[in-house]
Amino acid sequence: MGAKAKKALKKNMKKISASAAASSSSELAAPKNPKPSADFLPLEGGPARKAPVTKTIENKATVLYIGRLPHGFYETEIEAFFTQFGTVKRVRVARNKKTGKSKHFGFIQFEDPEVAEIAAGAMNDYLLLEHMLQVRVIPPEQVKPNLWKGFKCQYKPVDWVQIERKQHNKERTLEEHRKMLNKVVKRDQKRRKRIEAAGIEYQCPELVGNTQPLPKKIKFSED
Repeated sequence: MGAKAKKALKKNMKKISASAAASSSSELAAPKNPKPSADFLPLEGGPARKAPVTKTIENKATVLYIGRLPHGFYETEIEAFFTQFGTVKRVRVARNKKTGKSKHFGFIQFEDPEVAEIAAGAMNDYLLLEHMLQVRVIPPEQVKPNLWKGFKCQYKPVDWVQIERKQHNKERTLEEHRKMLNKVVKRDQKRRKRIEAAGIEYQCPELVGNTQPLPKKIKFSED
């Protein structure tokens, strides 16, 4: 090989090494934030789009609404029945403030949100004592702050019979007794007028005791 051929070979080797160095430097100088690869292409053409990233929402709901509660299925029974799913924190049955009777719906709270979701799915549309239960999870933002106020209080219904008995048997003064008799006489006169207006021939009996000078106390047996 002559001297000219050796020089030409050296030049070619230098060109090859220079091109290789340029390509490696261009790879190293690539942008730090390249465009993300597209997940799908639109059907009608156009630029590719990235699929939206969905964030998983953490479930924190632990309160359940229970509707269509049957008669006799109250706080103690609800807590004992739902304990099979997990730990129960609080139970409340909506009751009438005057009579204390159940309004046939209530609320229950579990310690674990997953247990609450499982219980709602298992007990919704569950047939219990001829009643189809309606159970659903209540979101935390919809739980009222006074929902559990006084949930441990055992309501005692008012004994109206005992109250009326005491009212009837109380000792009255002469003036109070006369007022009571006047009310009875007025009611009797209104009843007579209604009977006459209806065209009914009826001889109403006369009131006895309306001229009693002293009050008379009548006591009923406790039985």
